[in-house]
Amino acid sequence: MAGIEKDLMDAQDAMANGDFEGAASKFNKAIKADPKCAEAYFGKAEASVGVPKMAPEEVIELYKKAVELDPKNPIFQSSYAAYLIEIGRFNEAEAAYIKAAELDPDNAKYYYSEFGVEYIQKAPVVMEKFLDDKTKDMILKKGMKYLLKAAGVTEEEAKRLLAQ
Repeated sequence: MAGIEKDLMDAQDAMANGDFEGAASKFNKAIKADPKCAEAYFGKAEASVGVPKMAPEEVIELYKKAVELDPKNPIFQSSYAAYLIEIGRFNEAEAAYIKAAELDPDNAKYYYSEFGVEYIQKAPVVMEKFLDDKTKDMILKKGMKYLLKAAGVTEEEAKRLLAQ
């Protein structure tokens, strides 16, 4: 087995065992061996989420590099989106979920619903300082738009059905 494949497998094993620092280190080794290995950047980003000393900007750069090297991979895109939601960067997360849905139309509804649910749950926490009724309504409206889109229901249909 070639060195980089072994590094990637060792890194995956380390992640599976909860050794995120070890995994990040092994993914780093793979990146050094092949600076164009999207899987290594993605793996290091995923592992780095579990490494408290890693700055969010560093993790974002790793996800961005993976997406840049493998722009047609919806898993890279949706994982990047989920991380952006986690750190409260909602507009960027929304764009990344939309991109994942475009790349993987068969599963688009899952990306839309994940964004809708996560946005409704996380945005009020992040925007707590600015959370008046108008902001709460804005958050719910945006989240519901994506949930309706995921379900294949138009806003007009939803209004009609809920008014009955």
